[in-house]
Amino acid sequence: MDSSLHPLSGFYKPHQLKGLYYGPEVVKNHILSVLPTGNSKAFIITGSSLATKTPLIKDLETLLSSKHHAGTFSNIREHAPIAQLDEATEQVKADNTIDTIISVGGGSPIDSAKAIAYRVNEVSKKWLLHITIPTTLSAAEGTAIAGYTQSDGVKTGISHPNVYPAYIFYDPKFGLHTPPSLFLSTGLRALDHAVETQYHPSTTWIPTRLVALSALHELFTLLPKYKADPKNEDVITGLFLAAYASLGLIGQNIKGGLGLSHSLGYALGSPYGIPHGITSCLTLGHVVKLKARQSPANAEEIAKILPYISEKETGDNVKDSDLVGDRILGLVKDLGLKTTLTERGVGKDQLDIICARATGGLMPDKEKSKQDEELLNSVRKLVEGLW
Repeated sequence: MDSSLHPLSGFYKPHQLKGLYYGPEVVKNHILSVLPTGNSKAFIITGSSLATKTPLIKDLETLLSSKHHAGTFSNIREHAPIAQLDEATEQVKADNTIDTIISVGGGSPIDSAKAIAYRVNEVSKKWLLHITIPTTLSAAEGTAIAGYTQSDGVKTGISHPNVYPAYIFYDPKFGLHTPPSLFLSTGLRALDHAVETQYHPSTTWIPTRLVALSALHELFTLLPKYKADPKNEDVITGLFLAAYASLGLIGQNIKGGLGLSHSLGYALGSPYGIPHGITSCLTLGHVVKLKARQSPANAEEIAKILPYISEKETGDNVKDSDLVGDRILGLVKDLGLKTTLTERGVGKDQLDIICARATGGLMPDKEKSKQDEELLNSVRKLVEGLW
């Protein structure tokens, strides 16, 4: 049975999370206790900046000790290019004593660890235990989907319930080492999750959309506090939890992609080297206004966001949705994250390509229905406004 947008009819199938630890020093105090056995071997997946510019990876290796540390791959790059993913996969496959994979970082290391676990199972028919220590607010740890970039620059991915992390560690000591601009922009990615969850046709009211509404409130409240004081560990922990609430309870039985802002993010992200947090800064506020005009149901769900961002509903759902969009755009500006495709080095000659990717290939030669034409025209107008 599918999940459902109707509040009192549907089915929610939870993911396979075994534990979520949060607060200062939870990695140091608890990570050894969640290894599958006393002789477990863990392989770390991370990026070069974390490995070379912070003490985090060396400290984790020391914590695991030679007894539990099987190796580290620290060359995962933004958008998880397939070349590095292939290389890391081969290293893990070569050691059959490895039973655990630990991802440290943002969306790329986390998604890469999921993809590696999936690939290893294809060969060995065993699933690696996935432990993740996020350092950004991308919330990649909240899904059983792994996205990575093919050699042609287009994003693809895998999905399986068993790649969902078994344990998540939200440790502010790890968040302290993330550049504030990156932490803030990934907070907008978390906001993107929480908003698009509200009008997705197969998310459940309980717990998915209701918890995501709470995430919206927390993100609007805490992101400005983080900008003012990026060393506040309580704020960092609160933001980690809000990021999880934005996506982590979406359930196994949701159908289709999350929404148009995410589709645009994939069209703009890896092909042009734009981080997904920044793509959400570009698109989300405008997408909200577009979605509200696509259907009364969308507008009704978007309008319900207002009380969670300290605004009153007027009863006109489209106008209220426009206010939601304006508040999002205002938050982006206040956080110093406003940008354009011009600033990101994307030429206007890419307009048709971006629109085609974002709408599943509706351009330019495919025969289109009236609904397709309306969607394409509205998306085109939105994208034109991003330069």
